[in-house]
Amino acid sequence: MAQTYDTADLRKGLKIMVDGAPYIVVEAQFVKPGKGQAFTRTKMKNLLTGGVIERNIRSGEKMDGANVEDRPFQFLYKEGDEAFVFMDEQTYDQVSVPGDVVDEEWRFLKENLSVTLTFYNDRPISVTLPNHVQLKVIETEPGVRGDTATGASKPAKLETGASIQVPLFVNEGDVLKIDTREGSYLERTARA
Repeated sequence: MAQTYDTADLRKGLKIMVDGAPYIVVEAQFVKPGKGQAFTRTKMKNLLTGGVIERNIRSGEKMDGANVEDRPFQFLYKEGDEAFVFMDEQTYDQVSVPGDVVDEEWRFLKENLSVTLTFYNDRPISVTLPNHVQLKVIETEPGVRGDTATGASKPAKLETGASIQVPLFVNEGDVLKIDTREGSYLERTARA
C-alpha cells in the first residue's frame, strides 16, 4: 500500500502520484496569502515522460506516494546507441535501460559507477547519478602559460564522450571532479 502524504510533507525529492502518474517534487514553497487558505506552490517532474508541471496544492490536501522503488545499481556498459546495461548490486541481475530513460545522464556514466535506478511497476524510469564524479580529460586545447584571465574557460572532452567548459589551466589527461546535477567543472583532482 502506497503511503499517503499531507501538504506539510511536500519537499524536494518526494515522489507522489498526480493524475495517475508518478511525479517527483522539484520545488515546493509554502505560501500564506493575506486572504484565503494557505497553499504550497510546487513544480513537479513526471517520472515517466520527463514533463514538468506547476501546481498549487491547498493546505490539508492529501496525496498518495508514488509506487516507485529506488535500488542501487552499477553501470556496466553501453549497448549500441539505444541501451545501457546496469547490474543490481544486491542480486547481480543485469538490466538493460533504454537511452531515453538514461537521458542526459549518459554524459557522466563511467564503467563501474554506482547509481540509483528508480522503478515504477518493475520498469526502470530514471537513473540518478552520484552528485559528483571524477572523469579524465581526453581532449582539450593546451593551456597557455601566463593566460590567467579570471573566469575564462575552454571546452574539454571527457572520457565518457561528454564536453564541458573548464578553466584554461586544465590539460589533457587531468582528472576532474564534475557536478553531475549542473554538468559543470568543480575542481582538478589529479594532474596529467
